[in-house]
Amino acid sequence: MRLELHDVAIGEGPGAALPALSVVADRWAPGFVAVETENAPTLAALVAGGRMHPESGRVTVDGRSDDAAIRASFALVDTPSVAEPFAALTVVQVAREELALAGLRSDKASARLLLDEIGLREHERTRLGSLPTELRVRLLCELAVLRPEVRGLVVTTPERHGGDVAAWLSVVHDLVGRDYTVLTITGFAALATIESLPTPDFAPAAPAAPIETDAAGDSAIAPASDADADADADAETDAAPPASPDDTAVATSPDTTVESDQP
Repeated sequence: MRLELHDVAIGEGPGAALPALSVVADRWAPGFVAVETENAPTLAALVAGGRMHPESGRVTVDGRSDDAAIRASFALVDTPSVAEPFAALTVVQVAREELALAGLRSDKASARLLLDEIGLREHERTRLGSLPTELRVRLLCELAVLRPEVRGLVVTTPERHGGDVAAWLSVVHDLVGRDYTVLTITGFAALATIESLPTPDFAPAAPAAPIETDAAGDSAIAPASDADADADADAETDAAPPASPDDTAVATSPDTTVESDQP
């Protein structure tokens, strides 16, 4: 999924609410764009996410202008005053609210299971405002992609929470490596740091070469020995049973009441 901003702007001249921006985010290619002032990052996120029309320029997804498709496929992450959870909420409370919005079970056990999976269980009672920036970005991104229709993220100014740019950038890179399209709206100083760091190769490895055969059509790979066959049989005997169904089953209603996180 390719998201492109083509000279999008709100207003004109030096005092424009959103100066003209152009950026591309694609599969295996994260996008980064810098804007400054208090409100410009939020406006940029709203425009990029199909929630607001720019006064000039256009936003396209896979080459076409389709705000509805962008809204359905791209989640806004930590956008000030729009998609920014209250700082006083605990991590487990934020998780439960987002599970409910995603139509999933949002009880404490389900939230804790999710936090276990993303390595944040020890922070379940940490207030969001006290969470290190890279963990905040991890939490909010992982919660956003719980929604089955979401294939892209618009992450807004993570550097405003402090911390090491390289640390939260690694979270962005991880999401891109998992085939999500990620556009990060940031400041000029953070962008300079990002551009100075190496960029991973996100594209998946090429498929293995076909097995060569000899003139008679037999495989060039030697057959397994009797000892190999015995080892395979032992491995099958010791195999673990299939995993049980995912505990985060779809809830009967997306507006599940969020309980207190007190034990």
